Amino acid sequence: QVQLVESGGGLVQAGGSLRLSCAASGRTFSSYAMGWFRQAPGKEREIVAGISASGRNIYYTDSVKGRFTISRDNAKNTVYLQMSSLKPEDTAVYYCAARQGNVDNYYYTPGSYRYWGQGTQVTVSS
Repeated sequence: QVQLVESGGGLVQAGGSLRLSCAASGRTFSSYAMGWFRQAPGKEREIVAGISASGRNIYYTDSVKGRFTISRDNAKNTVYLQMSSLKPEDTAVYYCAARQGNVDNYYYTPGSYRYWGQGTQVTVSS
């Protein structure tokens, strides 16, 4: 069982930056692939970024490439999402997710993940 708690969301102007954190409980964090998803009102939940358990392999959806960076600190049981050059269309509730699997695999569909956080709101004003 893994419990995930996101933090770091808030209101920011377009062009600004935020760093989201997702703290995981448990002693086996290093065996979990992690993902960041987002869901805007009236839209489906979509992948933002994924990172393998090893940290060697990373995935970004096209709309955030070059602006967002996913990273993990296994010593702190935490995964991060550094978001820069934010746009109004980045406004959404952001969720982190976890699953066990091959140490070098990332996953990019919501159904691939077993554990979810409660979400943190990110609002980008124009």
